[in-house]
Amino acid sequence: MKPLASLFSLFALLLFILVSLHVSPSWAASDSVYDTFLKCLTRRTQPSDHVSDIVYSRANSSFANVLVSYIRNRRFNSSSTRKPLVIVTPKRESHVQAAVLCSKDLGVHLKIRSGGHDYEGISYVSDDAFFILDMFNLRSIDVDIQKETAWVQAGATLGELYYRIWQKSKIHGFPAGVCPTVGVGGHLSGAGYGNMLRKYGLSVDNVLDARMVDVQGRILDRKAMGEDLFWAIIGGGGASFGVILAYQIKLVPVPEKVTVFRVEKTLDQNATDLVYKWQFVAPSTDHGLFMRLLLQPVTSQTQKGQKTLRASVVALFLGNSDQLLAITNKELPEMGLKKENCTEMSWIESVLWWDGFDEGTIPPLETLLSREDSTNFLKRKSDYVQTPISKANLDSLWKKMIELGKVGLVFNPYGGRMSEIPASATPFPHRAGNLFKIQYSINWSEDDPEIEKNYLAQIRSLYDYTTPFVSSNPRSTYLNYRDLDIGTSTNGKDSFEEGQVYGVKYFNDNFERLVKVKTAIDPNNFFRNEQSIPPLPK
Repeated sequence: MKPLASLFSLFALLLFILVSLHVSPSWAASDSVYDTFLKCLTRRTQPSDHVSDIVYSRANSSFANVLVSYIRNRRFNSSSTRKPLVIVTPKRESHVQAAVLCSKDLGVHLKIRSGGHDYEGISYVSDDAFFILDMFNLRSIDVDIQKETAWVQAGATLGELYYRIWQKSKIHGFPAGVCPTVGVGGHLSGAGYGNMLRKYGLSVDNVLDARMVDVQGRILDRKAMGEDLFWAIIGGGGASFGVILAYQIKLVPVPEKVTVFRVEKTLDQNATDLVYKWQFVAPSTDHGLFMRLLLQPVTSQTQKGQKTLRASVVALFLGNSDQLLAITNKELPEMGLKKENCTEMSWIESVLWWDGFDEGTIPPLETLLSREDSTNFLKRKSDYVQTPISKANLDSLWKKMIELGKVGLVFNPYGGRMSEIPASATPFPHRAGNLFKIQYSINWSEDDPEIEKNYLAQIRSLYDYTTPFVSSNPRSTYLNYRDLDIGTSTNGKDSFEEGQVYGVKYFNDNFERLVKVKTAIDPNNFFRNEQSIPPLPK
């Protein structure tokens, strides 16, 4: 090793140790890390790139704004939340390559953020010294209607993707999430689903190719990375394996008009009968019909001072209202769906309806391009139901929810295309045999540690209560509904054992294959987070 290179390595190591130990002489402060990092980036990029414009130190007046603009859970935006040393906002693929190699040179942990919707904030929070690689500038979308495909960069949002597809075609769409501000990179690498999953499967069931930067700074496409790594990053969480730059997706046909509806029932309107029957119908009905079920404790309108349970069916049907009513009148009369409950609209309008269906009117389509999003304090958990819950158990569940007072449940039906795809086709294993997924949901707006403690206790209590009704051995959960309660990794010597605890819950039998891919592509575990895929122990 040349003396100069040796000296640089020694300096970088000493600097990292000081930062990790929170020792803060002036030359080991964040500005010095920034200077060292910037010099490395400058050396690895073109002078015309002006990389100083894409790197933010804590001293930069825009640092706080850049950090906060993509935080979607206020629980991870407190004064005590540890902040990154540096935020990098690449504008070119080569900037990502340089950021990976320079973070590696300095020995500083790199966190990758593409939209900030991760429920536990692990793309922008860490217990150790870290950098954030924020992908929001890499948002190009290239739609090819002739080939019915599109290349979409990781920093684009789902709303931007839907809008760009609509600009080229009124009869194409893409099966992904119902929240337009979710980032493509995280959504797709964690499997991604939306209200067309019964017709077209998950988002990753419609991914054709990808571009990513690996730990060596190489840009790999599907052919270069090989089928094992490609398989891993379409549902196994891209941030365990590298930095996803872009995905090539297959567009799907949608009718010129679709139908949406929302129907609500409370307990005195036979909500229990509706929910019980829904469990049999929603996963087995026409593949073009997706009926999400929202369950929420609310104040009774008929019994003063009493709480009741409201069941709301929110649906998308890939057809007209007459076709829809012919199905629901026969299969789910308990819902009492009428023609006046149904609204026919274009598929792109239905995206906006789903995002704000309480507002009553559809805003301009350009709303999909907005990256503004309300932020709340929140916690989510998830489960899979494989056998219908009896009416007696539903009644006891309602009592528990009313007693707790705040936690809501969302039932998302499976079946259809989801049951036709093998569990091993992608890392996402929750296919045939699962009737529906439960999302546990609690939001609050008060910045109060005691309130937070109470609400977290509520959602955990309900999760414990439902244990007999959901999958077991393992009790499965969904990667994109991140939940640190089910296990975390310190990424130390026990990382494999720690990773196995949450890994089999997210990936079931696919966990072992993910570990093999990780060991081959990133054996030293550079790309890591609190719930990443661990490499095999050395």
